[in-house]
Amino acid sequence: MATTTEDKLRNLLNDFDVAMLVTRTEEGHLRSRPMAMADVEDDGTMWFLTQTDSGKVDEITADNHVNVSMQSSSRFVSISGFVFPVADRKKLDEFWKESWKIWFPDGKDDPSLLLLKVQGERGEYWDNSGTSGIKYLIEAGKAYLAGTRPDVDGDPKIHGRVHLS
Repeated sequence: MATTTEDKLRNLLNDFDVAMLVTRTEEGHLRSRPMAMADVEDDGTMWFLTQTDSGKVDEITADNHVNVSMQSSSRFVSISGFVFPVADRKKLDEFWKESWKIWFPDGKDDPSLLLLKVQGERGEYWDNSGTSGIKYLIEAGKAYLAGTRPDVDGDPKIHGRVHLS
């Protein structure tokens, strides 16, 4: 069965525990910060946890368009979309991990905890792992010898652009 770019992107999202959330400051500057991923739904919706007094909450209140990027040594994902604050204690309980007490010392019952729901609009990935990585190296070698760039746009196992909404 052929892998679609949508399937590939959604599968890659599940490979990451941490992502960089990029917001826009009041002055219009981009700001990135690492965020533990609470959950990724089947449709690619991503969930994060923060506190209501966090600067990112002010930023997304003013402009909720965000980018979420993830990287490992051989896999890269970028999602552009919109973030929505969600005050849902039941969902927070469902997602809670005890290791998060490092960032949230009062635990999951802290009344200032807030979920961030990111709904992707567009995504892009590059996967140079496993056999895809070998194929990429072959393409890169051919491109190097020919004085061109590797062409991986036609192979959804290596690279894809996805419209999510």
